[in-house]
Amino acid sequence: MNASEVLRIVDAIHRDKGIDKEIVFEGIEQAILTALRKYYGDEDELIVLIDRNSGAPSVQHNGEYLDPDILGRIAAQTAKQVMIQKIREAERDALYDEFIEQKSQLLTGTVTRLEHGVATVNIGKVEAILPRSEQIPGESHRVNERIRAVITDVRKAGSRIKIVLSRVHPDFVRRLFEVEIPEIAENVIEVRSLAREAGYRTKIAVSCYDNSIDAVGACVGVRGARIRNIVDELSGERIDIVRWNDSLQILIPNALQPAEVEDVILCPMLGRVIVLVRDDQLSLAIGKKGQNVRLASKLVGWDIEVMTRDELDEQLERSVIAFSEVPLVTEDLAESLVSQGFFSFDDLSVIEPEHLVELSGLTDEQCDEIIEHADAESLRLEQEEKAAKAAGRAARALGQKAPAAPTSPAPADVDGSASPTENADPAENADQGGEATPVAAEETAGETETETTNEASEEEAPAEAEQPAVEEASDISEPAPAEATAPAADSDSSEGEEKS
Repeated sequence: MNASEVLRIVDAIHRDKGIDKEIVFEGIEQAILTALRKYYGDEDELIVLIDRNSGAPSVQHNGEYLDPDILGRIAAQTAKQVMIQKIREAERDALYDEFIEQKSQLLTGTVTRLEHGVATVNIGKVEAILPRSEQIPGESHRVNERIRAVITDVRKAGSRIKIVLSRVHPDFVRRLFEVEIPEIAENVIEVRSLAREAGYRTKIAVSCYDNSIDAVGACVGVRGARIRNIVDELSGERIDIVRWNDSLQILIPNALQPAEVEDVILCPMLGRVIVLVRDDQLSLAIGKKGQNVRLASKLVGWDIEVMTRDELDEQLERSVIAFSEVPLVTEDLAESLVSQGFFSFDDLSVIEPEHLVELSGLTDEQCDEIIEHADAESLRLEQEEKAAKAAGRAARALGQKAPAAPTSPAPADVDGSASPTENADPAENADQGGEATPVAAEETAGETETETTNEASEEEAPAEAEQPAVEEASDISEPAPAEATAPAADSDSSEGEEKS
């Protein structure tokens, strides 16, 4: 084996493949060792070393040095195959390390082929895949089209690496904001939180430590120029930009815009927030299929329940009555639990025992008994509700009137407002890319009156679907041009100013 030839090969592989020289030397040593094993067997002691400076190999067999010329006569083809394999693995590892550092970063590629909705994208050194599930709903791609996406997964697959791209991940919107808005890229404006249902709506909260800069106005741009580029990239997806505030009393009303909020009640023990709105704002706050309140909940990190003041009063009364029937629970304790946001037996079943001890003054054993009773009641009423729904489906299939849901005081009544997503078609929720979040609801299992009220509110506020593509904590007085989905915001005018 020619020493100078070894150095030339190592240097060529290092330059062409970008593989560290040490890795190449180790691969050659392993190739020679594998070839010698086939000749001498696995029991003999073999050591192969290549001088990193001269490229000269040295081989020890059972402690004795062998003539280097023997390497040219022993299974040269085997050594070559092993070396090729090692080089391929080293090349794969180098690419893996390169792209794993780019995870969640934005890149641009060219679609090379489409198979069953899955797009193969050339991103330079390798090809990545854009699965159908990671494409924005409703969009379609074509061969030779240039697209932008973020890397969500990089993994080794044999001698290659597999890279998965996404256009539905929230980081895709975050990176687009960094590209289109220099203040965000320079960390003058900070993206504090982001919630997205790809293809439908995104809520993003921004803040700026410099009071002289309007964070929302800077993101919107002059007459919506900046945000319009992002909306176009997202195929018309609606974007709400709100001002971040460390106080939930301010942040939550911002997050629920365009609805107007009357009051915010925090329930720290459950990580829940009760938001009170007027009757005419209820449908707008909840949004189509619960989308507005669901995204607001993700944005602030708390479960949000939206209801009117009358609904809250009725809920408090029902919950106190239901809890008072639990053994060892007095009326005062029931009122204390309700004031902390525990409205249903399901809520009560997950209360921390030490919190219940602190509220009630009872012993640990008595508190455990209360929690066990609540858990049993929650399970029983859940089964009754499922049975009622099954009976309703069977009745509708036969063209008969569906039986009413169970009207026991809990948990259907105690739950108050059910999650809006519970009443929506699961397939429709899946299409929106969102996940069911236990937030405010438009109806209860056994309350048809609330359902009628919410349906009326839905009819009174059809403008929800016609809101501009960009909402913010401040009102923008000038509407967006017809061809643009972003609202107009002129930094030289009074547009985009925050409501006092």
